[in-house]
Formats: sequence, structure tokens, C-alpha cells
Amino acid sequence: MDNRNSPAAVDQANDLRKLIELQRKPSRGLGGLRSIAVVSGKGGVGKSNISVNLSLALGESGMRVLLLDADLGMANVDLICGITPKYTLTSVISGSKSGEEILVRIDRNVMVLPGGPGVQEMADLDENGQALLIEKIGNLEGVADLLVIDTGAGIHRSVLSFAMAADTTLLVTTPEPTSVRDAYGVLKALALATKSRIDVSLVVNMAKNDREAMDVAERIQLAADQFLRLPVANAGYILRDDTVLDAVRFRKPFIIGAPQGNAARCIRKIAKNFLPDAFEADPVPTGRGMKSFFLRLVRSLGA
Repeated sequence: MDNRNSPAAVDQANDLRKLIELQRKPSRGLGGLRSIAVVSGKGGVGKSNISVNLSLALGESGMRVLLLDADLGMANVDLICGITPKYTLTSVISGSKSGEEILVRIDRNVMVLPGGPGVQEMADLDENGQALLIEKIGNLEGVADLLVIDTGAGIHRSVLSFAMAADTTLLVTTPEPTSVRDAYGVLKALALATKSRIDVSLVVNMAKNDREAMDVAERIQLAADQFLRLPVANAGYILRDDTVLDAVRFRKPFIIGAPQGNAARCIRKIAKNFLPDAFEADPVPTGRGMKSFFLRLVRSLGA
């Protein structure tokens, strides 16, 4: 039975409209949630691995992290973490489960929010459906300090929507020429979609050495600044490390499987860019929580 037009659903739609109005005004007394969308120009550059291990590195520092697996094409978070989620966002959209009920804990301070087909289904929700989703997601309010989103590769509409809904976009590339070219393609798409008003940081993965990583980062930063007028921060790099392949093979994040390896040391350095101390001059606006993030997202997906 379709309950989207029931009195309760209509009331929730009204609540959604009130939440929209609330976003237009400064809120008081609500905690803020910072969000990071991890993107890449192509597959195979280690985006999901970085999403998982960055989340765990931030968790080591005491932050409560929620990792949203939003990669529609190649959802790998479950494989990297060695988990098999029973439910996804589809269950939340259908109304059978709340946001809290589908979470999977992978560490003391880190939980995974499985997206699955539900990520695409959000784009097709009408106003009542959006209201029901926001209501079900509402019980996640306050469970995390940071939301990390592992998006799909490339410049698909859903990827751009997640990037625009997030506070920061973390772009992953490797030194390989086609990866660098595709990373620039993502920057161009983001610049066009936001008129270059978007916060972007860059990570160079699988670098042979420090110099190679810095050269790649500088080339991308220069091109983005010169042709797109888009500032791109250098968040760091990850050196080639055989322990990463071993970790994937054994379905264990490399920061857990090889905590003293080069990759683990590099990801901890990258994580420092996203600790609270790094944002003292740029605090999260009050009232920016899980509900408001998903509201921004569904409105962008449905635009």
C-alpha cells in the first residue's frame, strides 16, 4: 500500500518545507556536521580505499565518522572493510528501516551507511518521499562529527550532487596521465556547476616518491587556477605500498592490516587536514546536520 499521500506523509512534507525555511536562516543550538565527498575522474585510482582508511584514521583521532557508500557503479566499501550489509538506503526509502537500523560499525568511532540502489532512488522521490526519507534519516542526527561520502568515479550527475551538497570535495588521482586528465575533467565539471565556488582538496595516490606526488599536484593546481579560476588545496599523497594490495586481498583496511606501512603513515597525515583544529577559522555553521545534508542532496539530485 502506498502511504506517501497519507496524512502522516503530508505532515512530513510540511516539515520538509519548514526545514527548507530553517536552512535559509541562522540556526541556534544545533550541532554542526562537516561532510567530505571523495571523488575521482576514473576508476582504479584507490578512491574507495582512501575513503575507508581516511575514515578510520580520523576515527583514531577521536572523531565520530559516518562513511556513506555512494558508489553506484563499483561499491567497494563493503569489500575493503570485510562486511556484508543486510540493509541499504533502499530500506530507509521504503520506510521499512530507519537510518540508524542500517548502520554497520567497522571500528569504535566509524560506522558505514550502505547506499546501494537507494542512492539512485533518491533522485526519483517526490516531495512526500523526500520528507519520509529526511524523517527516517533524522535519528542519525548527532551520531557523527564527520560524514565521509565515497562517491562514484567520473562526472555523473550523482557525483556532482554529492560534491555540491558536501562542505569539502576530496579529489583522488594517481600520477598516471589519463588519471590526471580525468581529474582535471572533474574539476572542470565542478567549476561549471558551481561557478568555481566549491572547496576542493587533492590527494595523489600511488606516487613513486614525494617529488612525483608534488609535481602532479602542482600541475593540477596550476591548470585549475589558470583555466578554471578554482583554487585546489593539496591535502597530501600516498606512496606506493604493497601492503595496500595485501589488505584488499584479505578484505581488511590497510591502516588496520599494516598500521606502520607507508600508506598508513601517509593517510594519517592527510587526515590531519580534516581534524577540528584545521577548521578553527572555518567552523561548521550551526544547524548543519544529517537532515540538512540529505535535504541539500535530494534537492540537487532532483533538480
